Amino acid sequence: MRTVAKLVVLQSTIQRLHKHGHRLWVLAFISFLTFVSFAAFLVKEINFFQARSFESKVIFNAAKRSDIPMDVIEALVHYAGTNSSAQMSQEEIGEIAHSVLKKRPCNLLVFGLGHESFLWRILNYGGRTVFLDESEMWVNGLEEKHPEMEVYEVQYTTKVSESEQLLALAKEQIKTDCRPVQNLLFSDCKLGLIDLPNDLYKVSWDVILIDGPRGYFPGAPGRMSAIFTASVLGRSKKEFKATDIFVHDFNRQVEKVYSNEFLCRENQVSSIGNLAHYSIQTMGMDSVNFCNQNSTSRAPMTSNLQWKKLTMSEKA
Repeated sequence: MRTVAKLVVLQSTIQRLHKHGHRLWVLAFISFLTFVSFAAFLVKEINFFQARSFESKVIFNAAKRSDIPMDVIEALVHYAGTNSSAQMSQEEIGEIAHSVLKKRPCNLLVFGLGHESFLWRILNYGGRTVFLDESEMWVNGLEEKHPEMEVYEVQYTTKVSESEQLLALAKEQIKTDCRPVQNLLFSDCKLGLIDLPNDLYKVSWDVILIDGPRGYFPGAPGRMSAIFTASVLGRSKKEFKATDIFVHDFNRQVEKVYSNEFLCRENQVSSIGNLAHYSIQTMGMDSVNFCNQNSTSRAPMTSNLQWKKLTMSEKA
């Protein structure tokens, strides 16, 4: 009886396999195709990256024998090979590009390194473009990969949480240490950047872009010193010509208050998105006011407690 039962079970199993066999074969075939497709995808990706590396070398070698500047080639390859999104909108980039192209070749000073750094340098091709950044790692990395770019590390001594006190102190010293026309290399104003390479203080800057340092939390260095320094550099030029100064993240309170205080509302050319554009004229050595008396912002600065609430909404 047991033998008969085993035969019945075996026969039943064979019948089920025969009945559903075509389905199993279809499933196995689909699985095989999936595996092959995935393997082909991996091979394709590996070949793609190897080709990209090979093509980059070919491009650079060809550029050396062409009339296309290597700086332009490097920028094109950089943007073609990056997946990083721009930190600025098209309209904001366009506003800055218009001023740079109008004045190029010119002297362009940029506070902050970012996705657009190569673009600024190429737009000012033939001119001098200098980058200032707080990150030693970023500065060293850029210098190693692109030694042709002029970039310097800046040690900021300010904090966003000190912005209100620093502004009050600058107003008290506006006729002495924090005056609008001076050589910042010898300045005692706490908002002035005094540790830059000496020759940068002698340059007649045509365009200054403030897109750094970090300023979205109380312990960050903030852009107070960058805005004040840019304002003094623009006003202290020997040549009597305007300096275009752009402030990014103008939607944040510190950037807005300090820009209104030292770049002045009467000098504001436009405001596009989170970008403010100012045109600063050279001033005489006896000048003691940055702005007309009624043009500065009198809005109170945010207290340290309020910063916690604003951090997430203002973070760039």
